[in-house]
Order: sequence, then structure tokens, then C-alpha cells
Amino acid sequence: MAIGRRALAECRVAFDVVAEAWQAQALAQAIGGRLAVSGPQELRGEARGLSEAGGRAGILADPAVLRSGGPRAAQLTEVTDPWRSLDALGTLLGEVGIALVGVACATDEEGLYWQCIEAIDAADESSDHVRAMLHRLALCERDRERRRDRDLQWEGGGVLGREGAARRPDPAEPTASPP
Repeated sequence: MAIGRRALAECRVAFDVVAEAWQAQALAQAIGGRLAVSGPQELRGEARGLSEAGGRAGILADPAVLRSGGPRAAQLTEVTDPWRSLDALGTLLGEVGIALVGVACATDEEGLYWQCIEAIDAADESSDHVRAMLHRLALCERDRERRRDRDLQWEGGGVLGREGAARRPDPAEPTASPP
């Protein structure tokens, strides 16, 4: 994603921005595909949506991009840190959207304008999926922390503390029996 952000920042002509938008969508498709297959269970449905959204945007690909070596995303083999990957992808998609708006506003060429609009829509849809997955990861992390805190409380004497917790009988103590 760092390569994509750097390439986007170095674009000097409108068609290069559109090509980088396509590269970002190919990356969204690849990350979504990887997470749908081997990511956290709670992300798999949304990851399929991201993969599909990225794939639909591939239809917009400029043939020149294919001639220049194809999508960089083809080099992606795994997503080891879903949170960092999705966060970086979201940033890249946001930057792509901003760059595309700039190109769309500056062009007088109708075909390029509509290509930008389609690519903006695709980046926005992918961004929606990324935000949903980040939100889901945050909720899962919060739930894990709550469970851990609850477990620690129970191990430490319960919610009321050690003094208020029910005391386990000591086998060495005599027990009172009813008369």
C-alpha cells in the first residue's frame, strides 16, 4: 500500500491517477479475497463484499496498465495483520478518491470525467467495506477485553472484591452441623 500511495503522489497526468485508482481497487480485491478465505471469521462476509467491489472496479482498468505489468496486488500472498492492512487500505482509498475528484474537476474530456466518476464510486464502495470491517474488528477487540476483564474479576474474588466474595470452605476447619 505504501507503494500505491507513493505512486499516486508521483502521478503527473490524469491517466496515471486513474491507473493508480485501478491499482488500489485491485489491491482491495486481493485483500478482501485473502481475508474472506483465511481472515478472522467475523470479517469473512464483509471481506467477500470488498473483494467483489474491487473486482467490479477492475472492469474500468486501462489496457495500458495491463501492458505495464498488471496489478501490483498480484504480489500479495497473505494478510498477516488485518487491522493494519485495512487501515492502510482505507487511507489509500481515501487518497485515491481525493485525487480522482481533482482530475474529474480539472478535465474537459468527457470520457475521462466519467471514468473518474466510476472510479470514485468504486473507491467509495470499497471504503465502506473497509470501514465496516475495521468497526467489526474494534467491536470484537472490545468484547475480548470485556471478557478478559470479567474473567480477571472472577479470578480475583468476584465483582464485590475478595472480602465480599463467597468464601470457599477450608477442609481443615470444622463445619457446624445442625442440632
